[in-house]
Amino acid sequence: MLEDDFTYVLRKALRGHDVLPAQAAAQAGLPGSAVLALLGGSFSAETARKIAPVLGLNAEAFARHPTYKPEPLVLRGIERIDLPFGMERVNAWLVRAGDEIILFDAGYETADLTRELDERCGRLPDRVFITHSHPDHIGALQVFLDAGIPVHAADLPGTIPMKPDDMVICGPLTVRACDLSGHAKHSLGFHIEGLEGPVLVTGDALFAGSMGGCASAVSYRHALRLLREVLGQLQPATVLLPGHGPATTLEQERRANPFL
Repeated sequence: MLEDDFTYVLRKALRGHDVLPAQAAAQAGLPGSAVLALLGGSFSAETARKIAPVLGLNAEAFARHPTYKPEPLVLRGIERIDLPFGMERVNAWLVRAGDEIILFDAGYETADLTRELDERCGRLPDRVFITHSHPDHIGALQVFLDAGIPVHAADLPGTIPMKPDDMVICGPLTVRACDLSGHAKHSLGFHIEGLEGPVLVTGDALFAGSMGGCASAVSYRHALRLLREVLGQLQPATVLLPGHGPATTLEQERRANPFL
């Protein structure tokens, strides 16, 4: 199941362009009621195609969004930990190589994540990387700090500071940070090298079929620019591990994500 349905995509794009639904409708030559209906959950592929160019969205991807499902991936050495976050869900990603166990993000409730780690690994990870400091991604942070486990992050007290292009060797793996800020003021993506193929942990910068919401038009433009820079250097088969929703690939997102 995708993190965002088409109504969230539209809402994020409207906020990102700082336009009201009626203004966007007028620019697209649509009645305001058509855009309001779309926002309200009544999908029309025709309306989606017409409003998309006004909001810088991929028209065909937006028109097909309600039927988009990323193809299931066989992720050898990678496990998705799907955790509760109030009425929603949030991901942590467990990566194993040899005896090395690495965790990306730390969930919302400490007990939920530590229980999952105990069942899957029987111990805490060797190293932790945090994409950004929103509460649903740092819930179990203190457990790892108290245990003396190295935690790498951009802006969290007690962690090892990491900035774009910094690299950390984790057994047979190399983790390299990149700048994916916008949704959060400080947000890192993590390239993982040494698995069967290239992997990028995106945090909330990019979801299957969508992207993280941005607080202003300025942060939205900033987020899109960085996404295009980072993704433009990657192979189409690169696996993307988002902060919410299923794993996907760059190739699938280029076809089906309205923001790309």
